[in-house]
Amino acid sequence: MGTSVALHQYSFADYLAFEEASTTKHEFLNGEIYGMAGGTPEHAALSVAVSSALLAQLRGGPCRVYSSDLRVRVLATGLATYPDVTVDCGELERDPESPATVVNPRVVVEVLSDGTEAYDRGQKLDHYRRIPSLAAVVLVSHRMPTIEVWERTSDGAWGRREFGPGQAAEIEALPARLLVDEIYLGFPR
Repeated sequence: MGTSVALHQYSFADYLAFEEASTTKHEFLNGEIYGMAGGTPEHAALSVAVSSALLAQLRGGPCRVYSSDLRVRVLATGLATYPDVTVDCGELERDPESPATVVNPRVVVEVLSDGTEAYDRGQKLDHYRRIPSLAAVVLVSHRMPTIEVWERTSDGAWGRREFGPGQAAEIEALPARLLVDEIYLGFPR
């Protein structure tokens, strides 16, 4: 999570007003507003590669792929954030306090970075797992060609699978897979 704007207990409505007036994106949690760091060209390229691959496979079906402009809120914890890629299947459920915010993603994707990796793998992953509709969280490494897929199992537990060069990251929650070599095409190894 980025730096806090101020040590103040903002309401979600305060956050929405702040976000509406801002030229940059922020996360919201526990009454605090956190600035989100800008990404590198590599981060942006990985986000587009994942979005493009998912869009090509899901087009025409019930699932829709969204960019990092879509805000997702975890109602159970209050976290409001912007995943790098979000997939929703079926009708969007909007936050009762913000029609521009979605509360029922099927899959979220986070491209890791030096500044966010620990948060994305720890606290943020824990928040995401509290979304009832969420079936998978995909973590895309910024260091090496590796894609991790965290998926909810039939008994409600979460399992992790890792995919590397020459492999396809299967996302059982979607009729889609990410070919690691294609996602990382043009990246140094």
